[in-house]
Amino acid sequence: MKDVITIGDAMITFNPSSTGPMRFVQSFERKVGGAELNFAIGCSRLGLQTGWISRLGNDEFGKHIFNTVRGEGIDVSEVKLVDGFPTSLNFKEIMEGGEGSTFYYRSNSPTLTLSPDSIKSTYFESAKLLHITGVFPAIDEKNIEIIHTAISEAKKQNMLISFDPNIRLKLWTKERAKEVLLQFLPHVDILLTGLDEAKLLLGTNQPKEIINECKKLGISYTAIKLGDKGAIGYHDGKYIEVAPIVPKKVVDTVGAGDGFDAGFVYGVLNNWPLERTLKFANVIGSIVVSIKGDNEGLPYLEDVLIKLGEKEFIER
Repeated sequence: MKDVITIGDAMITFNPSSTGPMRFVQSFERKVGGAELNFAIGCSRLGLQTGWISRLGNDEFGKHIFNTVRGEGIDVSEVKLVDGFPTSLNFKEIMEGGEGSTFYYRSNSPTLTLSPDSIKSTYFESAKLLHITGVFPAIDEKNIEIIHTAISEAKKQNMLISFDPNIRLKLWTKERAKEVLLQFLPHVDILLTGLDEAKLLLGTNQPKEIINECKKLGISYTAIKLGDKGAIGYHDGKYIEVAPIVPKKVVDTVGAGDGFDAGFVYGVLNNWPLERTLKFANVIGSIVVSIKGDNEGLPYLEDVLIKLGEKEFIER
């Protein structure tokens, strides 16, 4: 039995050895990344039974990702290594304050070998939640149909659908992103969004207006990620604002949103009150930004409980 299923591309991420414009960086460190994969790792480390649907290149990078994911305890029975499609890459540029940019090399992604027929109804049996993002459908047009098929299978099993728009404008235009992602929203139970993404999709970046639009669409949970300004959540008539948790130093912001998503989903699946769920997710985001790498900072459940002051930390 799986708690969570997600679907998407994974990449080898090259982290710069120094901060500043990438053109001046002399060396990089190999990491593993991808929005859906980060989410899956975050869920697995919290103790959720997690499945990932994907394709990787049958090359050294693909084998490295496969072994890494399997080592995280994620079910990889629906992950295949395919010939003729190199594993996707991205190079990160990180500035002194931790903010940065990503440069993608994923035009011939192994996930191009996925099709709607790759979504097996048996894989969704007894699962609780499907998590989708706006990244996978941006990679190739046919992925849109794959997401619709996954949503359909999830609904047959009465699964929840969580959705992070995660809009990547290096992969498609604002107009096409809005056109496609709005198709998913009526099926969504949990929306996990930033203000800019909400503005593009819903026409407003005002939290209460965002929530009203989500209510019209039948979305049960709305979580608005505000970064260093905290987070806002809405569910069942309750509107909650939680203050930011500021780490001692921000070194890499990539993956913080994916970690927040994993934490929020964990709270929902455990039937926690909205405020606790938001605080839990917020703590995870603050932990992630304090560690370099897309998912190296994703914490285990014990780490989060210690940070919340709910579990004692014994140093020695």
